[in-house]
Amino acid sequence: MTTSELPPGAAPLTPPDHKSVPDEKIVLAEIAGLIVTVLGEYAPDPADIRPDTLFGDDLELESIDLVMLSGQLQEWYGDRVNFAEFVAGLEIDEVIALSVGRLVDHVVECLSAGPASTPGPGAVRWS
Repeated sequence: MTTSELPPGAAPLTPPDHKSVPDEKIVLAEIAGLIVTVLGEYAPDPADIRPDTLFGDDLELESIDLVMLSGQLQEWYGDRVNFAEFVAGLEIDEVIALSVGRLVDHVVECLSAGPASTPGPGAVRWS
């Protein structure tokens, strides 16, 4: 999607330089922006995408949308986040019930797993 194809008022997305691990709120905002990019004119307002938002029931993403989201995640986060591998490790009922918060947790975990890096104590996970 080019800047001219973005929904009215949407700013172009520029991948961050994640030298430090972003918190869940930052990753949630980034993923919401990527979802808006994938869904284009059918996207909800990014502010309406919450951790409990379901990819299937709420966003009505189809398999092709998930493939496009996978590509967006790859462009945004690089090799550290592999959406296809993440989904492949889920049971079918988990894929059907996949929430944005679960993807946020996965992304934060992947970004935290740099060399000799482990999640810090007290890390909060979305329910």
